[in-house]
Amino acid sequence: MSEQQLPVVIIGAGPAGLASAAHLVERGIEHLVLEAGPAAASAVREWSHVRLFSTWGELTDPAAEKLLAPTGWTKPDAATYPSGGDWAEHYLQPLADALGDRVRYGTRVTGVSRAGRDRIVDADRETQPFVLHLTTADGHEERLFARAVIDASGTWTTPSPAGASGLPALGEKAAADRITYRVPNLKDTAVRARYAGKRTAVIGSGASAFTALATLADVAKDEPGTRAVWILRRGLSGSTFGGGDADQLPARGALGLAAKAAVDNGYADAVTGFRTEAIERADDGRLVLAGEDGRRLDPVDEVIVLTGLRPDLSFLSEIRLGLDERLQAPTELAPLIDPNQHSCGTVYPHGHKELSHPEPGIYLVGMKSYGRAPTFLAMTGYEQVRSVTAAIAGDLDSADRVELTLPETGVCGGAGLFDDPAAGQADGGGCCAPAPAAAPALVQIGVGAPAATVTEEASAGGCCGS
Repeated sequence: MSEQQLPVVIIGAGPAGLASAAHLVERGIEHLVLEAGPAAASAVREWSHVRLFSTWGELTDPAAEKLLAPTGWTKPDAATYPSGGDWAEHYLQPLADALGDRVRYGTRVTGVSRAGRDRIVDADRETQPFVLHLTTADGHEERLFARAVIDASGTWTTPSPAGASGLPALGEKAAADRITYRVPNLKDTAVRARYAGKRTAVIGSGASAFTALATLADVAKDEPGTRAVWILRRGLSGSTFGGGDADQLPARGALGLAAKAAVDNGYADAVTGFRTEAIERADDGRLVLAGEDGRRLDPVDEVIVLTGLRPDLSFLSEIRLGLDERLQAPTELAPLIDPNQHSCGTVYPHGHKELSHPEPGIYLVGMKSYGRAPTFLAMTGYEQVRSVTAAIAGDLDSADRVELTLPETGVCGGAGLFDDPAAGQADGGGCCAPAPAAAPALVQIGVGAPAATVTEEASAGGCCGS
C-alpha cells in the first residue's frame, strides 16, 4: 500500500480531534480516530458539571455541522452556554457517531515513529510512513501505519502540581487523599460534603481557580464554616480577575468578577506572593502549606490545585518535534502565547505553518498545541484543524488563509506578571495598553468555566490585536 493510500490517524476524540475528522471527510481523505476512553470526549465528560464561558455558537465546527446535518441533528441555541456534559452529549458524541467506525474507542497510543527509523536515522526518513503502537482496553498490542498524524490528545490527563518549581511540592504525593487537581462538582452531595464547613486552599490564578472560588462561595452561603484560601504567586490588582465588562466573551469576564466577589464578600482570603514548597500533614490530619520564603499557612482540610496543564509528550519521543523550550508548544506558535512576554488574551489565528515540526506530516493541535500556556478557545482549535487538514490535502491556498477573528479578553498585562508577586500592584501594564483599573464589586454569580473549554480561559498572545 502506498503512503497516500494510508489513513491520516487522529489521536483523541475530543473537540479538535473530531473536527479534524470532519474536515478530512469533507476532503475525501481516509482517516481513523483513536480514543483512549470508552466514549467520545472522555476528558470533557470529566468536567461535565462545569458551564463553559463560550456559547454554543462558538463551540461547533462548520465542517462538523455539515456532517451532522443529514443525521437530523439540530444545533442548540447559539446564544446559550452549555455545560461540559451538554457539549459532549449534544454535539461531540453525535459527531463521533456520525463518523461511525472511523472512531475506535478504548485504544491508547503508546508510541509514534517512522517505520523502520528511530529519531536518529536520516536516510529515507521522509519517505517512510508513520507507525503507531497501540494498546487496547483488554491489553492487546498492535501497530498501524499512517500517512500523517494529528495529535489532538489534549492536556487534561497531565495537570501541573502544586509546587512552584513545576515539580510536586515535598509531601504533595503523600497528601493525595486531601488534594484534587480538578474543579469539584459541588452540586454532588458526596462531593459537597467533602468541602462544606471546611477550610480549602485553592492554588492557581486562571479560570479554573475562579470557578472553584465562586462555587465554594456559593456553598459558604448555606454551610457555615466553609472558607477558601486563595494561593497566588503574584499580587492582586484589577487585572488579576480578567477583563470584566471589557472582555468580549461576557461569561468569561463575569467569571473573573465572581471570583472577585468571593474575595470582596469575605468568602475567600487571598494569600499573595506565595510559592508552595512543601505540603505537610498536621497532627489532626489536615494540611499545612509551606512557602519558599519560609511562610507556613494555617492548616486546611482540602487543597484544590489548579495550576494549569501540560502536554504528555512521552509517546512522541521518537518523533522530531520542534518545541519551545519554555512552553513545550511549537516554536513558531510559542512567541504568540508566552505568558512571560504578555498576557493580552488575544492570539493571531494560526494554522499549519505555526504548527509544523521538523518531522513533516505530524501536527499537535487543540490544547496540546499550546503546551503549558494556560490560554485556549475551541474556535482556535477549529481554525487550526481547518488549516492543517487543508495542508495534508495539498490545498495550500486554503491552508494559508486566515478564516477566524478571535475575541479579546480586555486584559493586557506586562512582561513577567506571571510570577512576580509585586507586579500585580503596578500602575501600568506594558505590552500595549495599561492594565485595567480594579473592577467594581458585582453580584456574585454561579459556576463559570473550567480550565477547559478546556482551560479555555482566554485566547492569548499576539499582544492586543487579532
